[in-house]
Amino acid sequence: MSFVQTILLGAIAGFTIYLGLPLGRIKKIPEGTRTFLSMLSAGILLFLLFDILSKLSEPIKAAIIQSKDYTQFFILLGIFILGFGIGLLGLIAFEQRFMRSQPGVAQSINPTRLALMIAIGIGLHNFSEGLAIGQSAGRGEIGFAALLIIGFGLHNATEGFGIVGPLIGENRPSWGFIGLAGLIGGGPTFLGTLIGYYLLSNAMFVLFLSLAAGALVYIIGELLNLNRRPGTRFPAGWGLFAGFLFGYLTDLILTIAGV
Repeated sequence: MSFVQTILLGAIAGFTIYLGLPLGRIKKIPEGTRTFLSMLSAGILLFLLFDILSKLSEPIKAAIIQSKDYTQFFILLGIFILGFGIGLLGLIAFEQRFMRSQPGVAQSINPTRLALMIAIGIGLHNFSEGLAIGQSAGRGEIGFAALLIIGFGLHNATEGFGIVGPLIGENRPSWGFIGLAGLIGGGPTFLGTLIGYYLLSNAMFVLFLSLAAGALVYIIGELLNLNRRPGTRFPAGWGLFAGFLFGYLTDLILTIAGV
């Protein structure tokens, strides 16, 4: 697979995120349904968090179990701790400084701003997916790279809904916002593919996954806070369950298919 073909297919894999984003323009729905759909996106993100933690542990464990390289192990472990801390605490600081309408006042973050932060967290994750695509193609593993492109493309389509979940039935996003959110969330897949084709780096892989994990921990907490209403606990619980199950089954199908 040539470099041009690789980055073109990487772009397609990233921008399938636009398939789910228009759902955010749904309006006039009951509060229970809105809460269910919002928590459905939280469930998808919760599964994504578990998936990220599993994947970023692989090179760290391999360094000490397979390679017996203690220096590499401690370097990767340090990168994980640093990246996770920056992803979580850095996003908190950024949100408090720039994204709350009244700094210092206890309040839930605006759903539109929360959607933007979800896009940032997903974008960090998708950058690492792009690295995997580019690195596989760069090594000459064409079949595996093609499977990654198909699998990540399908997965990114569900992530589009994860971004706009907080907006459904509440803040109808403009087409301009949908375009921006898709670029933030899906564009890094293209960039990761571009870089990964020529650069093989476990350190970069662990860094971006740990940044994404830290960001998603905070984002999931905000989604739970946004939907904590006494009258909608059952729809929220079912949405969280359905979203996590959907993410798990999607990943399971792709794993069985060899992606």
